Amino acid sequence: MDERAHAIAVVRGAPNLEIQAIFRALADRWKRELRLAGVVAEDHGLPDRSCQAGYLRSLASGTRFSILQDQGVVTVACHLDGDGALAAAVAAQRDIASGCDLVLLNKFGKLEAEGNGLADAFRAALAAGLPLLTSVSPAQDRPWRQFADRAFTVLPADPAAIEQWRRAVQPVGQYGG
Repeated sequence: MDERAHAIAVVRGAPNLEIQAIFRALADRWKRELRLAGVVAEDHGLPDRSCQAGYLRSLASGTRFSILQDQGVVTVACHLDGDGALAAAVAAQRDIASGCDLVLLNKFGKLEAEGNGLADAFRAALAAGLPLLTSVSPAQDRPWRQFADRAFTVLPADPAAIEQWRRAVQPVGQYGG
């Protein structure tokens, strides 16, 4: 591993929708050469909703977990289905325990800061010492730093920068494929 690169990378500097699109594209490319664990976010596709949260898709199995608690009306706040996020976390933990080369967890957000959502999947990835890629909004920076309790690399929302980090923490020839 490159001594300057930390095994944990946090992507910032763009709207969540843009970061999630980058994560999905990279995961689709990486799955050809890496064993991936974790989840990426997918839009719900419903019109006239302010909240874009819809699904978390397992990178290992492709299973989709609904995280949308659709109130049927347009509201400013997102109402997330914590049960769906917990089910996704259980699947991600299982995939981490089964063996992987890299963990991608879409976001450390408010649920995780409260110890819910994907918090247990984050704990499993940190305990395993695996390369971990995620995003953290500035509003959750302090809870993230307390939760992670270790150094991490902050990356821009740029596929080339993320790919460079990935290659630094996982040099050629170290793939578990």
